[in-house]
Amino acid sequence: MKLHIRYFASLRETIGQSHEQIDTQVATVGEVRSELLARGGAYACLGRDKSLRMALNQVMADESALILESSELAFFPPVTGG
Repeated sequence: MKLHIRYFASLRETIGQSHEQIDTQVATVGEVRSELLARGGAYACLGRDKSLRMALNQVMADESALILESSELAFFPPVTGG
C-alpha cells in the first residue's frame, strides 16, 4: 500500500527531505518506523531511543495505530514553547 510520510523540524533537516511516498506491506505505525530505521544512515534519527511524536492522518498516534492505504504519517520531535 502507498503511504505518505512527512518529516518536520530537525528530522526534516537530518533526513534531507520534508516528505516521501513509500510502498509498504506493514500494518502499524511502529512497523513503518522499523522499515524506515532499517534504511540506516540519516533515518537513525527515528530511533526508538529518540523522543518523537507521530501523527496518523493529522491525529496523534502511537506505534500500535493501524495504517490504511493512502494514509499520511508524520514524524516530529517534541516541541517546547513559552
